[in-house]
Amino acid sequence: MIPPALGTDPRIPLIAESYARLLGVALVAGPDVARALWDAPFGGGAHDTAPDPVFFFGNRAALAAFETDWPGFTAMPSRLSAEARLREERQALLDRVSAHGFIDDYAGVRISARGRRFRIADAVVWNLIDAAGTRHGQAACFA
Repeated sequence: MIPPALGTDPRIPLIAESYARLLGVALVAGPDVARALWDAPFGGGAHDTAPDPVFFFGNRAALAAFETDWPGFTAMPSRLSAEARLREERQALLDRVSAHGFIDDYAGVRISARGRRFRIADAVVWNLIDAAGTRHGQAACFA
């Protein structure tokens, strides 16, 4: 079942819109962007612009990889997706995205809610910027 928030959060369509604008290709296809993101065959997530950013989106594949559910994932500060010893590397990646709009060459180790380490590869990370130029966070998709 698709989480109800996916249909009401204006940042959800922005995930696909920003990706297409920055990378020049569609992230997902179809008229129901929220459903397409939720059911995508890749892991996908996005965090907000808070000083300690919190995830506001994770698709079905991301929730499985992180071994959590929608309420747990969307309450988690995104820094907790990496082990403490790898958080500096993660921050450097996010700073690079902030400066360049997106990166399409990231690979790294993440940690699930249950403490299991797993590797993400072929990750694209991009800024969520609306048509007016306002930044709403950052998103990622990964294999």
